[in-house]
Amino acid sequence: MRTHRIPLAATALALAGAGLLAPVPAAAAPAVSVTVNANGGLATMPETGLGLNHAIWDAELASDATADLLGAAGVRMLRYPGGSYADIYHWETHTAPGGYVAPGTDFDAFMAATRRTGAEPMIIANYGTASAAEAAGWVRYANVTKGYGAKYWTVGNENYGNGHYGSAWEADERPRKDPAYYAAEVVAYSRAMKAVDPTIKVGAVLTMPGNWPDAITAGGDEGSWNQVVLALAGSAIDFADVHWYPGGGTAAESLTRAEHIAPAMRLLREQIARHAGPSASRIQISMTELNVGVGQNTQPGALFLADAYSGLLAEGVFTVNWWNVHNGIGTVSTVAGQTDYGDFGLLSSGNCTADGSVCEPAFNTPFAPYFGLSMMDRFVRPGDRFVAAGSSDPLVSAHAARRPNGDLAVLLLNKDPDGPRSVDVTYTGYTPSAAAPTVFTYTNGGTSVTESAGGSATARTLPPYSLTTLVLHPSRPSTGAPGAPGQPVANAVTDRSATISWPPSAAGAAPVAKYELHGRNGAVDEQLGETGGTSLTVGNLNPGTRYTVNVLARDTAGRVSWASPPLSFTTGTPTRSTCAVRFTAGGDWGNGYIGGIDIVNTGPAVIDGWTLTYAWASSWQRIDGGWNGVWAQDGRDVKVTPAEHNRVLAPDGGGTNVGFVGNYGGPNVLPTVFRLNGTVCSAG
Repeated sequence: MRTHRIPLAATALALAGAGLLAPVPAAAAPAVSVTVNANGGLATMPETGLGLNHAIWDAELASDATADLLGAAGVRMLRYPGGSYADIYHWETHTAPGGYVAPGTDFDAFMAATRRTGAEPMIIANYGTASAAEAAGWVRYANVTKGYGAKYWTVGNENYGNGHYGSAWEADERPRKDPAYYAAEVVAYSRAMKAVDPTIKVGAVLTMPGNWPDAITAGGDEGSWNQVVLALAGSAIDFADVHWYPGGGTAAESLTRAEHIAPAMRLLREQIARHAGPSASRIQISMTELNVGVGQNTQPGALFLADAYSGLLAEGVFTVNWWNVHNGIGTVSTVAGQTDYGDFGLLSSGNCTADGSVCEPAFNTPFAPYFGLSMMDRFVRPGDRFVAAGSSDPLVSAHAARRPNGDLAVLLLNKDPDGPRSVDVTYTGYTPSAAAPTVFTYTNGGTSVTESAGGSATARTLPPYSLTTLVLHPSRPSTGAPGAPGQPVANAVTDRSATISWPPSAAGAAPVAKYELHGRNGAVDEQLGETGGTSLTVGNLNPGTRYTVNVLARDTAGRVSWASPPLSFTTGTPTRSTCAVRFTAGGDWGNGYIGGIDIVNTGPAVIDGWTLTYAWASSWQRIDGGWNGVWAQDGRDVKVTPAEHNRVLAPDGGGTNVGFVGNYGGPNVLPTVFRLNGTVCSAG
């Protein structure tokens, strides 16, 4: 075969060169569709959004050069004293028995560096080898003696890693390692620390949904770590503190993990609301450790940082802290043509492998994630408002934020290491001016974020493995528009309808004429209705579906406000149906569980032969075998048909049970809507 192809190709080239055979151009790939929906308001960027971890083993923690580099990248939160070292560190003596403490890294040195950077501190109180009294003494020294005004304090680091669930890396000298004991101590710590300074915020360590040991119940516990800690300590804390190392066997796989953010934050907030008591809504979320699975100091790190920070902050997380400033050389590899030193640090440590064969660049040389953080600082600033954005291509991520001055910033990430991407951008609720946008770009192997002006707001070509931010000006100023409506709430939610209410807008240059309720399908805007009042009942909704809506005000002159804060709610199932289904999940082992489904015929007629269908919420959920029926999965859709012994369901209460082994590789949002022979069933 090979010997025949060469002369045929040569003949074709000769004919084309002679003008006898016109060359056929390669078909251009279709442009990626990017949608920016300014009507879909998300969270406001907090002052503390862009954060990092410092560590007491880093001798350059307090250097002016390091602080200035971090300040230039927009860092506004610094965490101390450094991961698991926090649970062996004693602040007063500046010692960490069993670990290394570099000179010049004590608390006062850290605070001096934090102030030079322009950041706030996030301090981890030693839970593993200290006491509530020691933590209270630290608060007294920091905020009473020194007047530092340190606001955020977490009780411990990764205390679920104390051996209670099998793996033990976190120091814990307590007589018990279970979540109930940790929760009781969190209450004691919070009381002691707030007795010194009632203005501080105290956080408790939780697990990230979909990551070990989330959902695991160890022997003798009343529930999972999160459930128990929230139930017993929820009233004593101000924020939940989680970490996320999403892993991935390849750089491409690691870069898909940003898809986990929205469902994970949904599950975490549901856990807080369900278990933390009547004032649970006040509890915020911090993400104080984060890094990519592959390519830590090359372009995957920069891409993942920007994607994850944007996704988490848009979801209302009040700080995201990359791990970490300096870390040191690890396993060396090549990623997309660049040397990756396996270094989790943002800046080079300048050290070498044990055999001296490979050395990092000079100390404090910024790695790619540093420029990812610098790009975040150019994309979104404190006070900006994230808005919905989406892409038709999984290798292109889009995020957007609206600025108080009316500008709109759009962040576009091309996660293809080999090819550029042409994108067409459409805007809803925002009209860019004809002026060329300001463009910030960071490409694979780059040593800076470049700035230029030019091109179009609606059509761009993204270089391979690149980060691009467009800053757009509005076609006309928005002065005189009404203020944004207040936080909407949902009441009387059924399977098909919900009543949405909201505080009124402040009038601008003209009276408010009406309010518009907008939902979205992905990032695509869908107006659900309008009213002259501050409440609207929406019908024709789908059962068991999660909706996110915003309210906009329009005045008598046609000026439109910014969107209200978002409201998410999930419709239920019918109260009456000819079938009922009860779903249970138990025996979770961290990436799988045993699922059970009770099916009941509540109608007046015999069912002779049935098909049960439902859909998973995400692509990483699946069945791995089942019983009492024939199971099949196609994409996210699951279908169960009966075995011979349970094909007939008697009327008025006849039923059966089917079961399966469920597996998941991310946040495990369980199904709520089941159809029997096409009919939506009520909850059993």
